[in-house]
Amino acid sequence: MRDVARFVGMSPMTVSRALRDDPTVNDDTRAKIRKAAQQMGYVYDTTAQAFRTQKSGFVAVTLPSVNNANFAETFRALSNGLGAADLQLLLGSTNYSVEKEEQLVRQLLARNPEALVLTGGYHSQATRDLVKAAALPIVEMWDLPEDPLDHVVGFSNAAAMTLIVDHLVETGRRKLAFVGASLGADMRGAERREGALKAARKHGLPEVAIIDAGPAPVSMRHGLAAIENIGPDVAQFDALVCVSDPVAFGCMSALQRMGLSVPDDIAITGFGHFEVAKITNPQITTINVQAEDIGRKVVAVLADVFDNAIQGPARIDVGCTLVPGGST
Repeated sequence: MRDVARFVGMSPMTVSRALRDDPTVNDDTRAKIRKAAQQMGYVYDTTAQAFRTQKSGFVAVTLPSVNNANFAETFRALSNGLGAADLQLLLGSTNYSVEKEEQLVRQLLARNPEALVLTGGYHSQATRDLVKAAALPIVEMWDLPEDPLDHVVGFSNAAAMTLIVDHLVETGRRKLAFVGASLGADMRGAERREGALKAARKHGLPEVAIIDAGPAPVSMRHGLAAIENIGPDVAQFDALVCVSDPVAFGCMSALQRMGLSVPDDIAITGFGHFEVAKITNPQITTINVQAEDIGRKVVAVLADVFDNAIQGPARIDVGCTLVPGGST
C-alpha cells in the first residue's frame, strides 16, 4: 500500500480509504488510486479490516460434490444472490463424508465466516458442537432434519419417493427394485431408499428389492454396471426406482443393451430432474427438487438474518414435484 501511495503521490491512509470505498475519498481520487493499484498488481488485503470490523465478507458453504449438476445450480443461486450483497462464498466439498465435513467445518470456522451453510441434516456430534458454539447463523439445506441446528431450507426425500411409488402403482407396476449407493455415506439417498420401501408397503406391494450400485457418489457407470451384474434376471422386476437421474440413465442403457424395452418390459424412474433425464429416449420420469430455488431461499433467509428481520429459526419446505416421462 505504501508503494501505491508513493506512485500516486498520496498518503497510505488515503489509499487505504479509497480501496475500502470510504465515502470521505472523492470519486476522482478513488479512480486514480484504483487504476494505479491495478497497474501495479496490488490486491487489497482485507485481513486487518476483518479483524477490526469482525466482518469477513464471506459465507462458508459445504457441498457433498462439486460435479453434481443439482448442487451446481444451488451454488450458482447462492453465489449470485450473496454476490449482489457484496458477500463471497468459501466452498468446501465433503465427498459425502461426515468426517470430511467435520474437518472442513473446523477449517471454515477458523476463517470467521459471517454464516455457515451446510448441505443435509446429518452431521457428526463434533460438527454439531462446533457450529453451536460458533454463535453465527447456520442454514442446513437440501433436507428437513427433525433436529435442526438453526435455519432449514429443503425438502423431504421420503415424501419425494412416495410420489414416485404412487405413480408406478397407478401405471400398474408392483414388483419394484431400488437402485442406489451402499448404505453409509449418502444419507439423502438412504432417505429415498427408505421412502420407497415405506411407500411400497403402504400400497401392499411385495418387498422392494435393493440393488447396490456401490459406494457414494454413484452415477451413470454405476447404474450400468449394477444392472449388467444382475443380467437377464432383472426382467423379474416391473420397475427400477433409481436414486438419481444419472443412475437411471445407466440402468436404461444396460437394459437396452440386453434387448429389454423401457417402459414396456421394465419401467425406470430417476430423481433430480437432471438434463440427462430430458434428452434420453424415452425421457426419464423424475422428481424436480427445485435445486436453484433452494439456493435463492437460503439467500433470502440469510438476508433476513443479517437485517435482523427474522424471529426464530426459519424452516422452509421448498417441496418437490413429479415430472412424468416416457420411461414409465
